Amino acid sequence: MPKRNLVVLTGAGMSAESGVKTFRDNNGLWEEHRVEDVATPEAFARDPKLVHHFYNLRRAQLQQVEPNTGHRILAELESDFNVQIITQNVDNLHERAGSTKVMHLHGELTKVRSTVDESLIYDWPGELTSEDRNEEGHPLRPHIVWFGEAVPMIEPAARLVANAHIIVIIGTSMQVYPAAGLVGLADPDVPIYYIDPNPTISHELRMRQELDVLEMGASEGMTKLKGLLLN
Repeated sequence: MPKRNLVVLTGAGMSAESGVKTFRDNNGLWEEHRVEDVATPEAFARDPKLVHHFYNLRRAQLQQVEPNTGHRILAELESDFNVQIITQNVDNLHERAGSTKVMHLHGELTKVRSTVDESLIYDWPGELTSEDRNEEGHPLRPHIVWFGEAVPMIEPAARLVANAHIIVIIGTSMQVYPAAGLVGLADPDVPIYYIDPNPTISHELRMRQELDVLEMGASEGMTKLKGLLLN
């Protein structure tokens, strides 16, 4: 009997338990920088040195944290389900926990790409500077989807959601588009489990009849959900 498709949508709350800082604090800043100064194409064109420094710090921090129980349980569930993770996070904690099917909507912190040909992507766990070039001599940039840029993986993500048998949402309000629209593409009868200590029910979620909200963090929520799914 084929495994059921378990599609998991994760956001900042998934990695927060591991110590990964969320994108913005209460002042709308991240590491004392305005988002407009470090996470837009215009910022990179204006001050690439600042942008590189910002993401170099993010990569260095990522090396200091580990996947949490929630990450590990998602990897374990591959024994019983066809688990596909669609994450808004740019860290690699899902992969490090053992998940084998992870789709990054907003790019990957440990990769860089050519500033001329965006299809040329490279593994890059360390520091990146304005002097670094690829084999064609072109400058490199973080492999991150910045504000104002298209989300190239949104259509493949939509197809996964449309074919889901079960959907799990962890640590994201699902209110920022285009990711917010994914839930509405699922079959009306598909059960949805929403794990978040402070859940915000979006318009798409309010329309769902099969919605089970677990008001808890990623690790506690996934521990409980694993029992529900396997029993």
